[in-house]
Order: sequence, then structure tokens, then C-alpha cells
Amino acid sequence: MTFQQQIQQGIPNKLPQSKPYKTEINHAPKRKEILSDEEKKLALKNALRYFEPKFHAELLPEFKKELEDFGRIYMYRFRPDYEMKARDIAEYPGKSEQAKSIMLMIQNNLDYAVAQHPHELITYGGNGAVFQNWAQYLLTMKYLSEMTNEQTLTMYSGHPMGLFPSHKDAPRVVVTNGMMIPNYSKPDDWEKFNALGVSQYGQMTAGSYMYIGPQGIVHGTTITVLNAFRKINKDPKGGLFVTSGLGGMSGAQPKAGNIAGCITVCAEVNPKITKIRHEQKWIDEIHENLDELVSRVRKAKENKETVSLAYLGNIVEVWEKFDEENLKIDIGSDQTSLHNPWAGGYYPVGISFEESNKMMAGNPELFKEKVQETLRRHASAINKHTKKGTYFFDYGNAFLLEAGRAGADIMAENGIDFRYPSYVQDIMGPMCFDYGFGPFRWVCTSGKPEDLAKTDEIACQVLEEMKKNSPSEIQQQMQDNITWIKGAQENNLVVGSQARILYADAEGRMKIAEAFNNAIKNGEIGAVVLGRDHHDVSGTDSPYRETSNIYDGSRFTADMAIQNVIGDSFRGATWVSIHNGGGVGWGEVINGGFGMLLDGSEDAERRLKSMLFWDVNNGISRRSWARNEGAIFAIKRAMEVEPNLKVTLPNLVDESLF
Repeated sequence: MTFQQQIQQGIPNKLPQSKPYKTEINHAPKRKEILSDEEKKLALKNALRYFEPKFHAELLPEFKKELEDFGRIYMYRFRPDYEMKARDIAEYPGKSEQAKSIMLMIQNNLDYAVAQHPHELITYGGNGAVFQNWAQYLLTMKYLSEMTNEQTLTMYSGHPMGLFPSHKDAPRVVVTNGMMIPNYSKPDDWEKFNALGVSQYGQMTAGSYMYIGPQGIVHGTTITVLNAFRKINKDPKGGLFVTSGLGGMSGAQPKAGNIAGCITVCAEVNPKITKIRHEQKWIDEIHENLDELVSRVRKAKENKETVSLAYLGNIVEVWEKFDEENLKIDIGSDQTSLHNPWAGGYYPVGISFEESNKMMAGNPELFKEKVQETLRRHASAINKHTKKGTYFFDYGNAFLLEAGRAGADIMAENGIDFRYPSYVQDIMGPMCFDYGFGPFRWVCTSGKPEDLAKTDEIACQVLEEMKKNSPSEIQQQMQDNITWIKGAQENNLVVGSQARILYADAEGRMKIAEAFNNAIKNGEIGAVVLGRDHHDVSGTDSPYRETSNIYDGSRFTADMAIQNVIGDSFRGATWVSIHNGGGVGWGEVINGGFGMLLDGSEDAERRLKSMLFWDVNNGISRRSWARNEGAIFAIKRAMEVEPNLKVTLPNLVDESLF
């Protein structure tokens, strides 16, 4: 069968042969046993409903073994035989170009070069899934190949509920992931309902088909690292950045450190993923001996090198060793997957990676105890460094949240706030989000590097022209992104699809998108998919990250994210998504995103102007109502440009009255 025929077939009428478990692939850890005997039976019945009854007797023992061995039913037998990668949009079967673009993006999320655990359909973050099992993938791709522009596919946590009649301006796909009743959003609830096959953790761009490999987080981390050094008035050259995590969010941190120009030490406990990141050139060197690492860092400081060093071991050992050696750390953070602390997101110190994985599944209570002990040691070591002048920030991975829950000395004197700021509070919120700057991205559906080069050129021209007349308040943001886009190709950031990201405000996004649409219309480039990270101005309500710089008491509300996805839906998005969970954990955040196909048409131009304006200014208006100075400036500016925009502005209260 051809690739197109396999897509159109969906779930095959004849059972494919069982597939061997490939040990060379990076697999998800075994999930802990949480289902009762009756619930296990229910999980099996839920899995078998995808298949005709004549196959049940053969599949039942196989699925039962998967549930026992892995804690989930992935249906490995049904993994496609074709290569999993984003193809030229013309290679996909179908009646709708919009639907074809979504197929392309789904396959990009599952590309072996992109996905963290590709056989478990997990893109990043340890549990950020595109689908729960391979039957869902097959059925979804089949539906997309049949879809017209008068239909919408409804996705319930990876399950394609079906194609429903709609209209050409409706989204082609509406995705929800993990949208639990609020009282059922504890970590064990995810374990239980995901094991039952009725819910999944979509992370942010994993379950919304908008992950573009590590490039997205590299860009955000680069901006964060540059501005962290600016905050401490230090040139990155010769400066030391210490952090951890090369798995869940790839090799973004060391690559960002190299782009920023500093020395980066990033610890990782997983030997396989460390080796992969080194082979992919996301890190320069691997070190396994702490004394040798100290010597190497001293040499790099002396020579003011730009270099990234991976330490194969636990990050706590690095913080403690550098303290003993009195080695000055300039900026520090953490990017382990602490939103998922009990299932592989963070590992205890003093226990091997293999033993930890066994304990995680076989003795989860002891594993939790060891993780919390490690968090207390981790925080204690950081505190020693910050007393010596290190600037430490939480990188939105729930490090401070989980350390606080573990009883670490991490609270501020008021007993309410954390001792260290979130990077959004200190950097991204006031410098970027309040002014409307966030992670705008695009994917060239032709798969041609020359198309990406052309879009880079177009975007740079638009930004340079805008910068000439932009106010002083946003000159730094504009220049950082012009610098980024000029160096994007030489930094070899493309993994998987031909994609690019930069931080732009509503005006920048609309002008760049309009220029792309004109280039498509003129035959200069092929069709382009627009999107963004959920980690943006408007898309996410996350009290310890994206909305941590909202100080009017509303940071625990989720109106903004819900309004955003609803508003994007009727303003022209090709697909929309809304998720429970994300980088800070199940039950801790609501986040949403979109995708939009530009095909050179007048329809696309109309949609992009309507939707992109709303998608950004929704968040600016909310931030301005919270009395954020930059957002008040930005929303007033937006109202001057668009007479149909009328936003309620806050009246500021004189503090002396209190």
C-alpha cells in the first residue's frame, strides 16, 4: 500500500503483525499501577472498542500485557510502517488543504527527531501526548483525509469523536485535552484516567499539533538568558549559567546559552537522551566526573568561552560541588519536568537512573519520598549560591511549587510568596507579554529549506521597517528578534519541519502573516501554517508562570484562556485547542493554542487580520485591567490603531490613601 492508501485505510481491516519493542528508542517510563481489577477490565474494554469483535480474542491478552508492563495501552502493533515525519503538503491525501496541513503538523509532532517518546506518542515533557494510542492516530488521519471544508473534527483528549457538519469559516479541528471536572485534577487523577484511556495530558503544543522541536523553547530561553544577564548587569561572555534537563524540553538550554554567548552547565540523569543531544549538537561536551567538570568550567571562565557542558548525573551534585569549590554561578534555573514529579519528570540524587525507574513503578511512595528529599537538598544548595550573588529564577517547570510542597526552605519572609521569582514575573511578563510580544511561529508546508529562508527574509524586512517607527518602550524587543531571525539559519535550529519562531506583537504578527500570504499568492513560496506556543500573552492562565505577574488577585482564574480559544474559533483559526495541564502540572494551568493555514487567498488574509489581532489583544486587555503598566501602554496604543476596539481601563489608586 502507498502512504496515501495507508492514511485513508485508518484502522486496518486485517490485523497487522505484532511489532517488537525497540530498545534503541527512547521510551516513556513504566507508569505506576493505579487501577483496581475492575478498572483494568474497563481499560481493556475501552481499548477494544476501536476494533471489530472478531479481533478481540487476539488483542485482549496483548493489551492486557501492555497495561501490566507499561501501565498504559499504547497498541504498539498498530504503529504505521511508513516513516513518521512531516511531508510536503501535496503528499497527503484529502479534499481539504486545511486538513492536510493538520496531518502534516501531527506527523511532525511524532517525528523521531522531534518526539521525546515517539512510540508512546509523547512529544515532550515526559507525558505531553498527541494521542493516547495508535488506534486514535490512525482514525484521526483517516478522518482528516476525508474531511471537507464544511466539516469539523472533534477531538476528545486524543480520541477523534467524529466529523460534524459545520461551515468554511469554522475551525477544521477542535481539540480538548484533559478537561477534567475541577475536583478531579490531582496528579493521581491523571494516572488513573489516562490508564483508563479516557483522558490525556496534552502539555501545550504536544496535544495541539504545534510543536516545532526544540527551536521554540530555544528562542524563549535565549531571550530569558540574555535578559537575566542584563538584570545583573553582566556580559554573558565568561558568565556561568547552571541548569538541568535535556529530555522533556530537549537540548534547548545549552543551545540558548551558546546563542547568548555564556558558559552553560546542564545536568541530565538519562544517559540515552544525553548521548542523543550530543549527537544532535545541542550540547558541546559530556562530562561524568565532577572534578573534571569544575576544572573545565574554570578554564572556560578564564578564556571567556562560549560552550555548553552536559553533566551526566544529578543536578544537586553540581550545585553542591560548585558551592564546595566556591565556583561562582551567575544565573541559575531548572528545567526538569517537575510538573510530572512522580512519573519520570525529576529523579532522586544518589540513586541510579535504572534503580529510580524500578522504584518509580514498584514502590511509588518511597520514590516520592526520595524525590522530595532531593528537592530539599536542591533548594538548600541553591540558597547557598544566591547568598553569594547568584541570580536564580524559576523557569516555569513547577520547581518552586514542588520544592515548597516538599518542605524546602524556599518561601519568602511573608510566608506566602516564593523566595525566587518566576522568569515571567521578572523577565518575560513585564518585558514581553505585557507589551504583546510572544512566541509567534510558522511552518513551511512544502518542506523546502528555500521557502523557510524566504520567510526569514520577509519577516526580517517587516520587523526592520516596523522598528523605524516603533516607540522606545519596545525597541529592545524588536532588536532582539531582528538579531534572532538574522542568525536563525546559522544556528541550525530546524528539527523536523521547516519551521521558525520569533517573538512578535499583534502588529508584527499580522504584518508578517500578510506578507507571507502575498508571497504565497505570487507563487514565491508554498502554503504556510501559522501558530504560536500556548506560552503566550493570552493563551495561558498559569498562576506560577504565564500569569505570575498578574497582581490583582485574578491569576488563579482561567477566563482569559477560555475566552481566547472561543474567540479564535469564530475569528478564523484552522484549528484550536484547550488543555488542562502544561509545563507546571495537571490541575495547575489552563492553556490554549491555534493553527492557521495561509494559502494566498483573500479568505486567509481576512482571517489572519481578525484572529491575530484578537489572539494578542485579549491578553493585553486582561493584563492592563490588572494594572500592569506596560499592558496599559500597549492596549491604549492598540485602541488608537483600531477604532472598533474599546477596552475598559483601570483607574489607578494613590497608595498614600492607604
